[in-house]
Amino acid sequence: MATILRFTLGDTLELKKPHPCGGRRFTVLRVGGEMRIRCLGCGHDMVMDRIKLEKAVKHITPAPPSDAQPNL
Repeated sequence: MATILRFTLGDTLELKKPHPCGGRRFTVLRVGGEMRIRCLGCGHDMVMDRIKLEKAVKHITPAPPSDAQPNL
C-alpha cells in the first residue's frame, strides 16, 4: 500500500526527471488536489495534479519553521 506524501507551503521538492531548464528542485506554492510548484532554476510556475506530483517526487526537504507563512 502506497503512503500519502505530506506537502506544506515552502517545501523544496527534488523530482526524478529534470525540468527543461535542467533544474530538478522546485518549491511548493499551493497545496491541494492540484499543486502549484515553482522551478528553482528558472522560476517557471506550473500546476500539477497531486497524484502525478507524488509519483514524480524523489526527495522532500521540509520548509524551515517560521511564525508566519509568507505571502506568495
